[in-house]
Amino acid sequence: MGAREEILARVRAAVAGAPEVEIVRDYRTGGDVDDVVELFAERVRDYRAVVHVIPDAEVPARLAELAAGRRMLVPDGFAWADTTQDGFVPASGTAPRQAADRRWDTLDAADGVITGCAVAIAETGTIVLDHGPGQGARAQTLVPDHHVCVVRADQIVAGVPEAVGRLDPARPLTWISGPSATSDIELNRVEGVHGPRTLEVIIST
Repeated sequence: MGAREEILARVRAAVAGAPEVEIVRDYRTGGDVDDVVELFAERVRDYRAVVHVIPDAEVPARLAELAAGRRMLVPDGFAWADTTQDGFVPASGTAPRQAADRRWDTLDAADGVITGCAVAIAETGTIVLDHGPGQGARAQTLVPDHHVCVVRADQIVAGVPEAVGRLDPARPLTWISGPSATSDIELNRVEGVHGPRTLEVIIST
């Protein structure tokens, strides 16, 4: 008998005949946050991201300003941008399932990407994409150096448990907390190593 089997045998002998104990899993499912929009904006700024809190009607104009003079990918199903305007590039054709010659050339040439999100978390300043309509494929949000994400106020929840409750675990989920950054052993911060160097969040109220 190996050590593992011996330990398990002792455990079984020790609990033999013991009564069943009901395990109460009273997990916290909601947060106590007075203003989720304000807290989310504060936490996202802590990550060195750029935050705009504006009315929904002003979102298209702000996106047009951000896209001026650039090539910003816009995924299928994104409602706030008119892809016929200068600066906006339809992202269809850049997903991994598309032809490789167009896919990577388009991504490499893009200055950034504009997406929506599935849910956002106030307590952690996290944006979650499930890559549904308006959110693009994962490569579209990781390869370009600049990510502009539009978050509706009603998509912001207080904590992680509430966010998980809104998500489909069968979908590919990308959790974003600020721009891509890492540090070496001397704690020198390097940005843009494994994702966008710049994260810009528009909170639509």
